Parts: sequence; structure tokens; C-alpha cells
Amino acid sequence: MAQINNFFENYLKQESFFVNREILLPSYVPEEILYREEQMREIANILAPALRVEKPSNLFVYGKTGTGKTISVRYVLHSMSKVAAQNNLPLKCVYINCKLKRVADTEYRLIAQLSKEFGQEIPSTGLPTDEVYNIFYKLLDQHKQIVLLVLDEIDQLTKKIGDEVLYNLTRINTELQKSQICLIGISNNLVFAENLDPRVKSSLSEEELIFSAYNATHLQEILRKRAEKAFKEGTIQEGVIEKCAAYSAREHGDARRAIDLLRIAGEIAERSGSSTVKISHLDEAEKKIESDKIISSAINQPKQFQSVLYATLLIALQKKNFFTGEIYEVYSNLCRQTKLNVLTQRRISDVLAELDMLGIINAKIISKGRYGRTRDISISLEENLVIKMRELLEKSLQLSS
Repeated sequence: MAQINNFFENYLKQESFFVNREILLPSYVPEEILYREEQMREIANILAPALRVEKPSNLFVYGKTGTGKTISVRYVLHSMSKVAAQNNLPLKCVYINCKLKRVADTEYRLIAQLSKEFGQEIPSTGLPTDEVYNIFYKLLDQHKQIVLLVLDEIDQLTKKIGDEVLYNLTRINTELQKSQICLIGISNNLVFAENLDPRVKSSLSEEELIFSAYNATHLQEILRKRAEKAFKEGTIQEGVIEKCAAYSAREHGDARRAIDLLRIAGEIAERSGSSTVKISHLDEAEKKIESDKIISSAINQPKQFQSVLYATLLIALQKKNFFTGEIYEVYSNLCRQTKLNVLTQRRISDVLAELDMLGIINAKIISKGRYGRTRDISISLEENLVIKMRELLEKSLQLSS
């Protein structure tokens, strides 16, 4: 215990690299959003009628992760809310992240969350869904107002509960006497609307806006502006911002990832006792983010997928290269142990193809003549990452190591 107390005492005495770490967090909304003026002007043009208490067109915003969609929409809505408050206009903006668990994983929970935004607590289960909708309608229609409802990661909502909920939300205005609701959907999936029910598509995506990826020059400027406010002067070694931008431009121009990378590099440098954030710290941060991404993508998969991966990692302890049949044998034993149904070898081949796509394994298809084809498999991960993933899978599958 004394060692821990001494650690914290010494930690407090150390000077931090950071002036304001929050500036490098995803929740931070900067005063100025670079390279998105045109898109924000378009969003503002589409939504402006709300300030005249007229329902704007529903809006759909597309773009890959980290292209500034959410931050731009929230910035415009924040500006509109300020103007509405100053002029006593009946405007309400509501933001829901559909990826969050227990917020939008059922239609009931989504409408209950929306009701909560209007001051009405609804139990998380227990009422008929129709009744929850009725409560929500009454809350919306208490007085004349325009409601701008943002559904971020809207594709996650339909993935979990289908697109009927979107149809219901687009039909709400026909039930209301005083209020009107405008839907703003944000999605990383550029073809999301193409797969919607035609009824939903026609009423939902009235206006569409696509955000393109940032290039390396854009990312450099975004990082430099954030770094000026987040870090102490002279803390970042020359070349770090440029390399950080280059890393992220290579990864589809993801500004969120670039900012994350810079923050983690700063944290690694601080923990190592360095006087500056160096390129070596950035390289370490890149490895850490990549590892976290791979682990997260594996651990969030269904139990069958995890069982195939765990079987693969077990064999990788014994040998460098192995075949589908060997994995299937270990996987089958594992299923009996965990009381899971054993999938066919064909389905296991599909899972192995997914693991290959995620970069966890290398799976090369080879022909065995009249015995058909199989995969020659090897692990693509570093040993420490394999150990970490194995431990997490053991917990998830409730295996005794």
C-alpha cells in the first residue's frame, strides 16, 4: 500500500505535458471546425426553417468514421439553440447515439430515452410499446415547438431492431397537433438508405449530405490547432504532428483516430518520464490503438466466432502453421466443454475467412488434389497480443485456463 501511496505522491509532483487533456477527447467540440465550412453551411441552410417554427426537411448525413459528421451537426445545432434561446423561439434539439447499449437496442428503450429527454421517466421494461409511444406523443405535443432529433449511427439502430422504428418516427408528425419533428440521421455506411424499406426511404431521406475524408494536410492543421491548446508549448518534437497526420490519412482520413493517436502518444511519453513527445511514442501509440481495435473487434463477436478464434490461438501455441481440420477438431471439443452447438466445417471456414479479413490470421487456400481444398493458417499477431486475447476469450467463454 505504501508503494501505491508513494507512486501517487510522486505523480502529483511531476509536471504534466497536458494543459487541457479534454481537448483531445471525442466529446470535445472546438470553437472552430476546420475544412467543414461548406458542409456546415449546407446543414444550416436545410435546418434554418426550424427557427421560423417550420418543419425542415429530414436530413441524412453520410461519411466514413472521423470525417467530422457528428461534430459538424452538433456545432450547427448548438448555434441554432443559442439563437432560439436569445429570441425565445420554441426549438428543441435532441441527440441520441444509437450505438450505446440500453439506449437504442430495442424500440421500447429508444422511445423511453426520447421521453426522458422531455422530462418523463419511463421504466426500462413493463409497458406495452404502443403506450410508450402515446406518452412520447403527449410530451411532444404539450406546446408548439420544432424538435430536431439527431440519430447518430442510425445504421446501428436498424441493425439491432429493424427499420420499422424509423417508419414510426417519420409518421409521428401526422399524429401531432402542435409540434413537428425533424429527423437527422448520421451514418458511416454510405449505402445504408439503399437497404431501407421503400416506405421508410421515401419519407426519411429527403435531403442527403456526404462528408469526404480529410487529407494529410487537413489532418495536420486539425492536429496542430488541438495540440496548441492541449499540450504545453515545446512539448511535441518536430515531425510528430506530420507523422500522426500521415498515419491517419492512410487510414481513410479519420480525424478522430488522429487526435486519439496524438493523445495516447502524449500519455505514453508522460508515463515514460520523457521530456517531449517523440516519434517513437507515436509509433508505440499506433501499435496500441491497432491492438485495441483488433481485440475489440474479436471480443465483440458472437460466442461461436470466439470459440473458433480461441481454438486457433491454442493451436498457434504449439505450431506456426496449421490447417482448417486441426482447428475444427479443437473447436468441436471446446463446444462440448462450453455446451455450444457444433457448427459445420464449412461455416468454420467462413469464420476463418472473417478472421483473415480482420488481420488476426493469415489464411492461404491450398489444394490437396482429390481431397479438396483447405486453408494453411498462421497467426498474424505479436505474442503479447495473442496472450492478452486468449485471456479475454477465456473469461468471455467462461473457461478455466
